[in-house]
Amino acid sequence: MAQINLKVDDNVKKKAEYVCNELGLSLSAAINIYLRKIGRENKIPFELSIEDPFYSESNIKYLEKKLEEYKKGKLTLETHNIIED
Repeated sequence: MAQINLKVDDNVKKKAEYVCNELGLSLSAAINIYLRKIGRENKIPFELSIEDPFYSESNIKYLEKKLEEYKKGKLTLETHNIIED
């Protein structure tokens, strides 16, 4: 057996331990499951992205909907002094 030492934020560890305990798993067992899944699938088992959320498909649809509402007079815009020229 190989041993892995890693550092994680205390809150992250506590939350992960809570979830694992609720599932009847130790944190070590959960990490082993994760590593086995990586090895079996040859990839990280969830999506990783550095994409700007502004350009996400759901946000673009939301913005297009608001633009249509604005064009139909169903939406008004407010000005704010938050952004400087």
